[in-house]
Amino acid sequence: MGYGKMNKIIYEDNHLLVVEKPRNMLVQEDNTKDLDLLSSLKSYIKEKYNKPGDVYLGLVHRLDRPVGGLMVFARTSKAASRLSEAIRVHDFHKSYLAVVEGKLDKNGVFEDYLKKIESENKTIVDKEGKYSKLSYEVLGYKDNLSLVLINLETGRSHQIRVQYSSRNHPLWGDQKYNKNALPKEQIALWSCSLEFMHPTLKEKLLFKLEPPLKEYPWSLFGGEIEKWKNTKK
Repeated sequence: MGYGKMNKIIYEDNHLLVVEKPRNMLVQEDNTKDLDLLSSLKSYIKEKYNKPGDVYLGLVHRLDRPVGGLMVFARTSKAASRLSEAIRVHDFHKSYLAVVEGKLDKNGVFEDYLKKIESENKTIVDKEGKYSKLSYEVLGYKDNLSLVLINLETGRSHQIRVQYSSRNHPLWGDQKYNKNALPKEQIALWSCSLEFMHPTLKEKLLFKLEPPLKEYPWSLFGGEIEKWKNTKK
């Protein structure tokens, strides 16, 4: 069965492919050899368009394996170059929805220096790390859990997860950074919107995608998430 039949293609043209990344799926192949999104999408394109030989698909940003939601891939090297440049100059905007433990102020900004420990696949706050910044708005609060809309201004490894956990507001279900997470819980972090200039049409594109609202803890905040989805930003 082709990828398009199994999962959600949000937008597709000759230059771009915007998709919903399934939770717990690798973005790119690693030494586990588990099925990865990039390979699956290449197979989808090859099958759909009957393309001979290797299929080009450019990876311009990533999501952690347990995280689901929106991703964009480039179908040409020109598109990949322009999207990568947009990311570099902060003209590519990524937003996330997350459910975190505790009650947060209505909005705020987190600034830290984060260092990745490669041997442990873990990130820590460290003055020798790279500058990391996000801003957030609280959309709701229930059962000692806060729903936050996060605008990521830098893209460090595990950035959102570490910046919240270091302030004693870890993400619900985060197996790596939340000591309260139970073994089968799914991290409540979702790539909910992407906004960027189309690499050739020069039109601003905005994509929004809600998390699985029937699942706890997202189910607590269905009204708030629906209201967010219906706003222009």
